[in-house]
Amino acid sequence: MRTAPPVQKDGPRINEEINARQVHLIDKDGSNRGNVSISEAIAFAQAAGLDLVEIAPNASPPVCKLLDFGKFKYQEQKKAAEARKKQKVVEVKEIKFRPMIDDHDYDVKMRSMQRFFEEGDKVKVTLRFRGREMAHQELGAKLLDRVRDDTSKFAKVEQDARFEGRQMVMVLAPR
Repeated sequence: MRTAPPVQKDGPRINEEINARQVHLIDKDGSNRGNVSISEAIAFAQAAGLDLVEIAPNASPPVCKLLDFGKFKYQEQKKAAEARKKQKVVEVKEIKFRPMIDDHDYDVKMRSMQRFFEEGDKVKVTLRFRGREMAHQELGAKLLDRVRDDTSKFAKVEQDARFEGRQMVMVLAPR
């Protein structure tokens, strides 16, 4: 019968989990205590009523600090949440055109495209051909050139116009 492998703990090792013989100790005030044995470091931690937490496990010897582990974990969670909050996910919005689009319809789509760029999103411009429109692909190419020229002030072409079946696709990204 095989035994299960030991459970991997996420986060830093604390107290008896630290398996080095010597550690570089930093006390609760942040002052450097130098290299001490692991038993001595754990004794310091217990005397202060704190935990011995491994801060830099890859250093030689590992760097450990005396601190309240519960408080430390809480602050790490807050830092991670703050980093996630500041992160902006870039979305790819799609705008669909037809080769024979009217001027007003074109203007409406251009306004929404400009709004997408202001929000920091990329825009995928799809030009769909139906039926006999495939015979006049130059009209589609002209339309996509017009879109590129009209958006050149606030967007750059990330992927040039290319055919995918019955449609032409172009991707624009905000400047």
